[in-house]
Amino acid sequence: MAMKRTRTPWMAADDFGRSLPQGVGVNLLVPEIEPMESFCRDVLGATIIYADEDFAAVTLLGSTFMLHADHSYSDNPMSGVIRDVELRGTGIEIRLYGVDPDRVEALALERGFHVLAGSIDKPHGLRECHVVGPSGYIFVPSKAIEP
Repeated sequence: MAMKRTRTPWMAADDFGRSLPQGVGVNLLVPEIEPMESFCRDVLGATIIYADEDFAAVTLLGSTFMLHADHSYSDNPMSGVIRDVELRGTGIEIRLYGVDPDRVEALALERGFHVLAGSIDKPHGLRECHVVGPSGYIFVPSKAIEP
């Protein structure tokens, strides 16, 4: 399927790629950009750098990650992996250290997202919860428990 974008992106793809710092990058493949974009912004507190029908660049806690719509990956090796997959990221927790789990849990519930595990103090020194975002990705906001 072809790209759905109807406007000129804020920067060329190759310029964006070269601008990314060294480190680990995350790219979430989603059926549609808007539901995950809204979840990242409205529930997790992320900043959306840019978003259109095909792609979004998102920052959270000083890191940049990307969202790509399935249709934009038609010529990518991952297109066969994601075809007909309802829940994405099985077995992966996207951990967000320094994000208030109680706030995220409340916002997720308010907006109708599934809370897999409510906020609780864990023996490893973090208060955390598990929230299922669009497409089944599991986000784990957490913050350190004061001693």
